[in-house]
Amino acid sequence: MDETKKQMPAKYVITVGRTFGSGGRALGKLIADKLGIAYYDKELLSQAAAKAGMSAEYFEQNDERAPSFFSGIFSFNHGYNPVAYFAGPSSISSDGIYQAQCEFIHEIAEKGPCVIVGRTSDYVLRDMDNVVNIFVHAPIECCVKRIVERSESLSEERARAMAERTNKVRSAFYNFYTDKVWGAASSYDLTIDSSTMTLDKVADYIIEYVRLRLAK
Repeated sequence: MDETKKQMPAKYVITVGRTFGSGGRALGKLIADKLGIAYYDKELLSQAAAKAGMSAEYFEQNDERAPSFFSGIFSFNHGYNPVAYFAGPSSISSDGIYQAQCEFIHEIAEKGPCVIVGRTSDYVLRDMDNVVNIFVHAPIECCVKRIVERSESLSEERARAMAERTNKVRSAFYNFYTDKVWGAASSYDLTIDSSTMTLDKVADYIIEYVRLRLAK
């Protein structure tokens, strides 16, 4: 990929949305490794938590979860502009988590090329040049198989329930904080079924797409 790197701009970001069990996280890491650029997923949480003065454990417990609307007033910024909403006290901390992540996403995007998985990073960086937004999905049967392979203690039934529950949580989080629809083709530059090829080939396909989009 040396020739590809020579042709790419000095700063660019590949964001990866994904359904649970589709391999999106592993794919994001593979793309970053092939391009020799930074990769952010769980790392983004701990670093954003440190900057916000919160524990990484608390950040992770509230990761990619939309606030609930019950009581109290809080604000969140959709990545830019503060907006007031009626919500529960716990949502104040949820909003702080989201704002801290947005700020950190902007910081790392300005440092140099990178891959960022999830956290509405495609929406947060919507006004930045050289951002390519990918969404990775796969049939539920393939996702269940991948989940079971990662954790042999899970039955297929539990893995399916976990995938469906996690996708609902991610969808609610994304749809709450953005003006787009999680998983909808119109929300991304490229959507791809990870079950159609090996992850290595999918990574190469995405890299070629990114190169054609951004290379000088």
